Order: sequence, then structure tokens, then C-alpha cells
Amino acid sequence: MSADLPEPPRPLVILKLGDTLPELRERQDDFEHWIARSLGRNDLDLAVLDPRRGDTLPPPGRTAGVVASGSHAMVSHREAWSEAAGRWLAQAARAGVPVLGICYGHQLLADALGGRADDHPLGREVGTVEVELLPEAEGDALMAGLPPRFAAHVVHRQSALALPPGAVALARNAWEPHQAVRFGEAAWGVQFHPEFDADAMRGYVDALAGELGEDAVPRRAAVRPTPEAAGLLARFAALVARREAARAAGTEPA
Repeated sequence: MSADLPEPPRPLVILKLGDTLPELRERQDDFEHWIARSLGRNDLDLAVLDPRRGDTLPPPGRTAGVVASGSHAMVSHREAWSEAAGRWLAQAARAGVPVLGICYGHQLLADALGGRADDHPLGREVGTVEVELLPEAEGDALMAGLPPRFAAHVVHRQSALALPPGAVALARNAWEPHQAVRFGEAAWGVQFHPEFDADAMRGYVDALAGELGEDAVPRRAAVRPTPEAAGLLARFAALVARREAARAAGTEPA
């Protein structure tokens, strides 16, 4: 008699949608490394896939979850690799696969699900800002338990200007009404960067100093640690790990 073989573990996919600044990459590696470090210690296998170089994206059901990175690209430019990645993210979200989109990944997911991403009417938001939780975050599987206000690093020119049907805004600030959004049962997007540390944020402020003008110095001075925002990726990893443990035990919800 033969016993059924256990299913191989499914990876948590880091969907690499862009690269950081060359000078930061020399010091700190790239977006996927920052994300991997921020996911913390867990039993999940990680896989980095880059649709820009033609990596094949697996059926969403073969993944434990997805973290979609930021990018210096623009969703509104409708590049072929981006559109394909957006369709895949939307498919994963609709299938109940845990998804977390960061900045560009957040905008791409919103757009692919039926919202709209484009240039923010106020221009670029950059630096360390204060984010406010909305009442809808209470009881949310990912955001619940965060303080009512917390610091986060941001750098973006585009935004999820219109949310898709059924999406729920979870956090905002004066500049950006969609700092955090729940897109479905287990899909979220954040406009801020939980994977950035203070050195990375200062690197972006320095790189944009010409655009920021005299505002660059105070913005750089205002950069500070963002422990609550930084912990969001570890929260997401824990959520994915719990779901995978339930699946292995045969108790995953249908």
C-alpha cells in the first residue's frame, strides 16, 4: 500500500517590480532583500520573481502569498510586463491568496482590480510622514493592533486615485487618502514603504534634493525610524505562515 505524499511547501513570492537607487543598492542590496529582511524569521520558503526579465509567474494556487514591491516605473505607462503582473496579482487576490502590495505594487493591484492609478494631484510625497488608522482598520487581519497614528516612509508621485469596487481604505494622511487599503479577503496595499529604513529614506530625499529645493534639508532632518510601519511585513509573514500551517493540518477554510 502506498501513502499519499505530502504536498511540497508553497513559496511566499516576492514580486520584484523595480530596483532601488544604484547608490543604495551598493550599500544595502535591493528591494527584494529589504523585503526579505523585513519579513523576519519564519518557516516560509521565499521565491523572487521579476516579470521585467520574463520570469514565469506560477498559478496563484501554487504560492503561499505574494509581496509586490515598489518601482520607479509608473502604472499609468501601461508597460506590457506591468500589465501582465497586474493581471496575475488580481487573479491571486480574487483567489484568496494573501497579497501585500507596496507603493507601486499597491497602485498596480488597485488598478488591475478595477480602480485607477495615476499622478497624484499634489505631486510627489517624500519623507517620513504620520499615518492615521481609519475606523475600518479595527479588526482587520493585518492592520488591527497598530497605534492610531504611526510614522511611515513614503516616496511616490503616483497614487491609487480611485479604489476598485469593494475595496476599503484602512489608513490615510493629509496628502494621501489611501495609505493602506484592503482589497479583498486577504489582499492589502500600502502606499508607504514598510521595507525602508531611515538610511534608505534619506537616500531618496538626497536623490530628489534638486526637485525638493529648500525643502530637502528639513525633510532629511525629519527622517526617523518607523518601527510600527516596519513591522507590517513581519505581520504579513505571520499571517501567511498561519494559513500554511492550517493548510498542512487540513484545517484551512474552504
